[in-house]
Amino acid sequence: MIATLRSWWVSVNASYWFYPAIFSGLAAILAFVTVYIDRVWAAEYLSQVDWLSPARPDGARNTLTVIAGSMIGVASTVFSITIAAVAYASGTYGPRLLTNFMEDRGNQLSLGTFIATFVYAVMVLRVVRSEGEQATTVADAVSTIAPGFVPQLSLLIATVMVAVAVAVLVYFLNHIPSSIRINTVLEGIGERLIRDLKRRFPEDDDGTEPGERPDGDAITARDSGYVQIIDFSSLDDIAEARGGTIVLNVRTGDFVHPDMTFAKVAGGEWDDEAIGEIRDCFAMGGRRTPTQDLEFLIDELVEIALRALSPGINDPFTAITAMHWLGAATGEIARRDLTRGPEQGGYKRDRVMPLADDFTHFLGRGFGGIRASAAGSPLAAKNFLDCLYASATASSSQRRRDAIAKEGALLLSQARGSLSGPALDELETRYGNFRETMAAMATRAV
Repeated sequence: MIATLRSWWVSVNASYWFYPAIFSGLAAILAFVTVYIDRVWAAEYLSQVDWLSPARPDGARNTLTVIAGSMIGVASTVFSITIAAVAYASGTYGPRLLTNFMEDRGNQLSLGTFIATFVYAVMVLRVVRSEGEQATTVADAVSTIAPGFVPQLSLLIATVMVAVAVAVLVYFLNHIPSSIRINTVLEGIGERLIRDLKRRFPEDDDGTEPGERPDGDAITARDSGYVQIIDFSSLDDIAEARGGTIVLNVRTGDFVHPDMTFAKVAGGEWDDEAIGEIRDCFAMGGRRTPTQDLEFLIDELVEIALRALSPGINDPFTAITAMHWLGAATGEIARRDLTRGPEQGGYKRDRVMPLADDFTHFLGRGFGGIRASAAGSPLAAKNFLDCLYASATASSSQRRRDAIAKEGALLLSQARGSLSGPALDELETRYGNFRETMAAMATRAV
């Protein structure tokens, strides 16, 4: 149940309705409060303040009408621009990047600001009474010194909200083109990946590798979809209550289907009720999310690099930037203890055993996925080796540095079938330097 709620919350954060709905509700409440204050004392008091130039009923109605009409028009334009930008970015950089743009707080808050201003203006507009209109109650008739009723405080706040909305519009017009620049996109993915790596693997590598995993009775899936969230805390409670161990066979981001084994239970007493509770700890969906899925962010960098290196685009510089961020993330992975699951707290490793990944898994997922395409581009291939070496300098494990050296050798082997002439000669020279520096690094470590 908790996993399902967390998955729902992730979907809400990647929507364009949540913040506008919250802002609209708050705007409606604010309108009721300010109108009430106007009826009690503010309207009469502000009407006597000369420097505020208090509005008359017709002027107030016209002002609020203009505010409401312009704000809903701006909101429609902003939404259209946002959808166009999202369509362009996802079509150019990859459809998996759609989630990144849907989660953009700048777009969500901008849209919410305009809609909230519209709602507030409409709610205040309904209480403006012209001088010739009949009051609904005696108290309403005597609430101001003027024959009509103009909520002066509410109108003043509506004017302030318009000024804020104009500032937000200026911000939005700068934010949209900035957010779809490829360097900005790569920076956002790379920084989030590194931040998630530090949170998931907070301890430095001490040479410990994932231990043996016990065998047990298989638990098969009932539904099809991607594993979006795993509730480790609830799994730990179940394992503790049953006196056994739950061994996971999938990680977040994996696709499961009916009759596929996604977990095993060893020791303890397990019945159908406990198996059903374990299934409820896995939230499934039709798409991957980066919440617990580091590989999703790695795949986004790989996808951008592969698209940039495709013959139809042939943009090695974008691919190089993607490799720079991937190299920085690989360096973080190389220096950290990887014997941990997606979440650090809430469970004990002897009761819940995640499907831990070693360094070669992440290396192959990142640089291994780019290798074939990078080998066909002289610029990308040389920077591929540079990024590998930079990653190796962050690790104190010779085993991990050997894996990085092997990845460099595989690149050269692939490039020998794709490049020729001076381009291949230059890459051979660059690889020779790479191999020497890797060997010198191993010697210093000894």
